[in-house]
Amino acid sequence: MWSAVTYEDHPWVFRDDINVPRRARLGGSEPYSAAVSARIAKSARLDVSGDTLTLVSEAANEIARFDAELGSELGPFGSILLRSESAASSKIENLSATAQSIFLAELGDPSRRNASIIVANTTAMQAALRLADRIDAGAILAMHEALLSASQPQLAGRWRDQQVWIGGNDYSPHDALFVPPHHKRVGAAIDDLLTFIDREDLPPLAHAAIAHAQFETIHPFPDGNGRVGRALVHSILKAKQLTRKVTVPVSAGLLADLPSYFAALTEYRAGDHEPIVRMTADATFRAIGNGRTLVQDLHQIHDEWRGEVVARKDAAVWRLAELALRQPVLDSEIVQRELGVAPHNANTALALLEDIGALKKISGNHRYRKWAAKDVLDALDRFAERAGRRQPPPS
Repeated sequence: MWSAVTYEDHPWVFRDDINVPRRARLGGSEPYSAAVSARIAKSARLDVSGDTLTLVSEAANEIARFDAELGSELGPFGSILLRSESAASSKIENLSATAQSIFLAELGDPSRRNASIIVANTTAMQAALRLADRIDAGAILAMHEALLSASQPQLAGRWRDQQVWIGGNDYSPHDALFVPPHHKRVGAAIDDLLTFIDREDLPPLAHAAIAHAQFETIHPFPDGNGRVGRALVHSILKAKQLTRKVTVPVSAGLLADLPSYFAALTEYRAGDHEPIVRMTADATFRAIGNGRTLVQDLHQIHDEWRGEVVARKDAAVWRLAELALRQPVLDSEIVQRELGVAPHNANTALALLEDIGALKKISGNHRYRKWAAKDVLDALDRFAERAGRRQPPPS
């Protein structure tokens, strides 16, 4: 068995600036118990069944195959899969939005709060991948900074300096489902985790799963722990060179069975790391199947557009068709910048795709007009719908 968390008592003092019901104040005056995360840096070893080891190996092979398949034709698929994974990770936190809302938020539309948060999660994922070659405390803080700098700047990029808890009530940790370590233990616990991440004696997928569970146990931030912890998975997979080109949407696999995911985290804290390792491997198969379906849908959409466009071989519209797959909400300025063309050529290309129904005007006057590739947005929304649905077992 993996080492379980232990617990220690701490006094609890209610903050003066919070109105607390008398009943809660009376019941919460006793000391509370906070977890002490197990040290896993060097002594802990992988101890799972042969079946789980086989599953982990097969899942790792599937990841490598998926990465290789798309690596030669990355085009729009890398960015689309990254955005899809960010949206799925946010949905685990009950933050959801349509694909169109997310892309509009990327273009600066502040009217959709959930979409803006998902965009920030995409930025955190990008930071995680950029920093994969040096996963240290600074890298984790940078992921958190990218995630919360816009919505909660007072918390962004800082370890917590207060006790947090999961479940229960808002007043005290006494009735919580889980109370992470006291904030004074966060620094040492993160150092231990980082030493564990540096190890080279574990299968990469199992390594990432355990590191994620340990991170969630430490819970080093007041907010954003789940999303940063899942971004850390991708950083580790890239650091261990299991992925090289694309982001495997593991969170989209976890979405299909959230109760099992949360139960696996609970079992990890009780000393059994096998469920989270197995859960992550199972999620990988679901995620890759879902990702392949999305890529097939995008291929089909692109082929249909190309079959209907009539233009010179060197016309900008052909490149615009590829741009619209990875950026399905756009305007003339984006087309000019991304394709390096003059305004007239950008508008001509937009008009050609609008004529065949590939793009549709969705907002703005002539100067600020935006277009959407509805077929692409529909494919992304179908991806999200599949991610949240339990898949039937193979027949």
